[in-house]
Amino acid sequence: MSLRHREDALFADWLRVRDDFVPDGVIDEVEYLQSRVRVLMVLKENNGFYGGDIRSLLRDGERTPTWLNVTRWLKGIGALPAEVPWTELESIDLTERQRLLRSISVMNLKKSPGGHTAESRNVWRVAREDRMFLKRQFDLYDPHLIICCGSTTSACFHEVVLDGVPFDFCRTRRGVPYYARSTGRFGRRVFASRGPRAG
Repeated sequence: MSLRHREDALFADWLRVRDDFVPDGVIDEVEYLQSRVRVLMVLKENNGFYGGDIRSLLRDGERTPTWLNVTRWLKGIGALPAEVPWTELESIDLTERQRLLRSISVMNLKKSPGGHTAESRNVWRVAREDRMFLKRQFDLYDPHLIICCGSTTSACFHEVVLDGVPFDFCRTRRGVPYYARSTGRFGRRVFASRGPRAG
């Protein structure tokens, strides 16, 4: 069964308990699975997006400040270990946005739409209620790198989804904190790095 079919089967179960459910997940299965670095973006909730599918929205190159910033991060990650100067990141056109966003997976901790600013208490409450669904979704992706957009998102993701998974606390050369775990198949894997605040 394809990754998309497994996502859709999970989401069908989830929809039975969340009638305002908005799907997210892998934007393009082939692009994601073939990525040198499989990136999972973890966010609190979608911003007022009702009745749609985040996967379709991002496949079309959605341009909000959040996703423009994510595209910049992806460009930088793809260039590692080289550093990309700001002049190459400042302007991202639609074609490049579409190409880079199709290579990721996206997971909102709260699947129902929220407003411009997420209410953290609601995100925590719903994530705890949906813990088993979130764990099942996370288990589909086998990401190499997880970027949690914001400190609340990171704390909630660690408690609700990664509960009990052992991590080593590390810092990059520039002092950015991240957690890593060892896996037999892929060596050290970066998990739940907290990215810059996204829009």
